[in-house]
Amino acid sequence: MWERIIQHFETLEQRPFERMAILAGGLLIFWIIEGAIPLLPMHYKKNKAQHAAVNLGFTVIHLIIHTALAVLIVLLADWCAGESFGLVYWLKANVLLTIIIGVLALDFSSWLVHLVMHKSKLLWRFHLVHHTDNNVDVTTGLRHHPGDSILRGIFFMLLIFISGAPMYAVMIYQTLLVLATAFTHANMKLPKWLDVSLSYILVSPNMHKVHHHWKQPYTDSNYGAVFSIWDRLLGTFKKLDVKEIHYGLDRYYPNEKDEDFVALMKKPFQKLDL
Repeated sequence: MWERIIQHFETLEQRPFERMAILAGGLLIFWIIEGAIPLLPMHYKKNKAQHAAVNLGFTVIHLIIHTALAVLIVLLADWCAGESFGLVYWLKANVLLTIIIGVLALDFSSWLVHLVMHKSKLLWRFHLVHHTDNNVDVTTGLRHHPGDSILRGIFFMLLIFISGAPMYAVMIYQTLLVLATAFTHANMKLPKWLDVSLSYILVSPNMHKVHHHWKQPYTDSNYGAVFSIWDRLLGTFKKLDVKEIHYGLDRYYPNEKDEDFVALMKKPFQKLDL
């Protein structure tokens, strides 16, 4: 069984159409679900399709950047394997433990880079593009400015270096991340007991929606991507009744321009509206 799993994910990077199918499939499934059981009423500037087009524009750029970075990721993972460098090699981990270490390390990189972008005034300029969305839905998940995407890639490689995660562990995590991103951003209403139960281990939709609340300190909380353990262990977990959640920003960028693609691309290089 492990051999089949390793073989499938170790070569997944070489099958871009399969990876794209996972991404598109996740978006489509949760697009349908959020249409059937919406969490909050959306107030799109024009319509849902126009809103999606703006977010998918950022998504395409994000995917191009991470496709380019994939070359470095493969080289780094291969170097770690060749030099037996990283936690998985120092601990002489078996396949299962290697997957656990790799997935947790890479998920920590997602939490850490997210925290850093919120704490650094310079990096926040790039990340705020994600938070400008006044209508958080499944398409918001990969709404990242190119500067944001590059920084995520750097932290991702840093934790590969530390953990020594081989490519099969890297691709298992990236698959989980793609599906989790669609799941946590989808505007769908889960039974409260289910959402709360999930949030003890995974980042649940309502948990992540708190992060998109327009006012601090809620914006500066719940940084997790797949697992909620980092927020719970490191003191960045917060709760807020979903009825009180309001998307967007209370400063930095005019909310009425949250679907202006060109303005959003330029914003990190301009003076912030305080």
